[in-house]
Amino acid sequence: MSTTLLNLYMIFGGTNWGGISHPGVYTSYDYGSAIAEDRTLREKYYELKLQANFMAVSPAYLTTRPQNIYNTQGSFTGNQALKTTQVLDVVGKKTGFYVVRQTDASTNAVQTYTLQLPTSIGTLTIPTIGGSLALNGKDSKIHVVDYAAGSSTILYSTAEIFTWATIDGKDVIIVYGNAGELHETAFKFNSAPPVAKVISGSGTIQQKTLSTNNLALQFKTTGQTVVQVGNALLYILDRANAYQFWVLYPPTSGPFAQYSTQNPIIVKGGYLLRSVTINGGTLNIQGDLNKTANFEIIAPAASSKSVTFNGEALTLGKTPHGTLTASRNVKLPDVTIPNLSSLNWKSADSLPEIQPGYSDAKWTVANKKTTVNPTQPKTPVVLYSGEYGYHTGNIIWRAHFTATGQETAFKVDVWGGSAFGYSVWLDSTFIGSWVGDAVHGSYESTLKFPSVLKAGSEHVLTILTDHMGYEEDWWVAGDAFKQPRGIYSYSFIGAKVPTVSTWKVAGNVGGESEAFTESAKVSGGKIGMPESRNLMGNFIGWHLPGFNDATWASKKPTDGISTAGVSFYRTTFDLNIPKGVDYPLALVVSNSTANPFYRSQFYVNGYQFGKYVNNIGPQTSFPVPQGILNYNGQNTLAVSLWAEGAVGAKLNSIALELRAKVESSIGAIVNQPLPSWSMRPGAN
Repeated sequence: MSTTLLNLYMIFGGTNWGGISHPGVYTSYDYGSAIAEDRTLREKYYELKLQANFMAVSPAYLTTRPQNIYNTQGSFTGNQALKTTQVLDVVGKKTGFYVVRQTDASTNAVQTYTLQLPTSIGTLTIPTIGGSLALNGKDSKIHVVDYAAGSSTILYSTAEIFTWATIDGKDVIIVYGNAGELHETAFKFNSAPPVAKVISGSGTIQQKTLSTNNLALQFKTTGQTVVQVGNALLYILDRANAYQFWVLYPPTSGPFAQYSTQNPIIVKGGYLLRSVTINGGTLNIQGDLNKTANFEIIAPAASSKSVTFNGEALTLGKTPHGTLTASRNVKLPDVTIPNLSSLNWKSADSLPEIQPGYSDAKWTVANKKTTVNPTQPKTPVVLYSGEYGYHTGNIIWRAHFTATGQETAFKVDVWGGSAFGYSVWLDSTFIGSWVGDAVHGSYESTLKFPSVLKAGSEHVLTILTDHMGYEEDWWVAGDAFKQPRGIYSYSFIGAKVPTVSTWKVAGNVGGESEAFTESAKVSGGKIGMPESRNLMGNFIGWHLPGFNDATWASKKPTDGISTAGVSFYRTTFDLNIPKGVDYPLALVVSNSTANPFYRSQFYVNGYQFGKYVNNIGPQTSFPVPQGILNYNGQNTLAVSLWAEGAVGAKLNSIALELRAKVESSIGAIVNQPLPSWSMRPGAN
């Protein structure tokens, strides 16, 4: 008994909406993914498609075992720059898979090699007709030996197999390689082999009989060439052409009807082919196009007397080898994307906590004396935000103290996770920030007071922090994920003992008790999702559609603010994107070096879909999916701007960009709940 596992990292990442959950990532978690966050397909998608279809038609792989796990360097090639793993079918005792890769995984060098492979007719030096194979840096290849493809047996193939299918009694075998590469594919027969013949394409082949009943074909993988080999059609493709092929399975019956692996239909063409159904003699293909498609359809004659694409009948032709052809013009209507810089923006101050007379009477009192956290604080009371139910986003601390007349500076060690930052005010006076970097998860600053404090005078320190999420639990019994967020230690320089009488903390409204429901319209849990109290803008609900900003000043985020602090900006715009297309959109900002130290968060119809730290990045483009964006109506865009430097900050630019244009069969997209703003009791 055994399990064969194919692990793919990653297919689709997506958006870290709301507060950042882990400091090791930013808003988008799709680096290295096959499907980009904006739903466009990367080259990796097509590469994985090649591998997945190969595995789907290679049942012998399920019963294989690696034979030389530790002795791979130079094996089967004699080239020490290459490693080859022999993976044999231990049940069928025939099929072999030979995985060739570079010894140095970081190299870009091209290595040439020949293979010495054991086959059912003995050990062969391949290519048998002459020449050598090539492997690019960072690439790998899977060569097969004694491989069954329908009624055909492939003695060996250096060209990789995409798929095979038996259609109308004929084996269709598709192999591929990089453009211009030399390859060989050999077939086994029960008698003298037939003469292979090129019946389509401009490629040429050389052929050689091996041990009487076996035929080796040598070719270069350039474009598309179809070769008749007895009762088989051999499609020889370069990688670019292989990417264009799709294998679709008509649904069968039963609970897994949509996951059938029977009666495959092979189609070349299209950006993304999703599904196929058969209705009598009509083949119905569903898919997406980003340009005019020229299809080749390999399907049983009885089920492809006519063909439709997304319900539209196609005019059919035929290739010399009997497969169907059709052309379909793409339909990509023009749309108008609003210019955000020309819109009417409104702005208001979003950090009233530093204004004289501000009351924090409703805030949570931070007065716990103990914590079970293994990182014990060096403060008289526990100042970890999680102890008070606040776990994400911008968290604000306020320290009320009576001056002794000896304090000259405030020293504070804040923990927020890598890329975090914090800013500190003494009463209404800005005294400094830690602007963050990609390394420090905590940072201790000594911030000088602007003047000597009068003995007995009352003061408030306001500390705005950026909670970047908790650490991941990387290993068993590790404690890294328990690292606290908040204030680890503090002191007053010049004073013998801390003199804070009361600490207050504010995060999302309700803390851990806030229900993630649509009724949570203002602040925490904005429209059914967790969101920090963040800044006054979230607390009051300035990020929500329908908030009345008529009394606000007319100002854009590209105008910014001239001092350290936080401003909030709002605007609205309409979209009118027709149905039947997938036009992904993204908010895009550009890096600013003139005023580098600021942090921004972007809200679309109440949902946070972007967090930008200008001096760290790296993300400047924030995809926003349809359903969060209303593609056929009004949208509300809100931006918070936290200037961490005394000279203030502004966005360098902000734009809504169209990322791709795709005609799609995806169907209607239902908007997420977009309720209008209303005042929540206790939020004012």
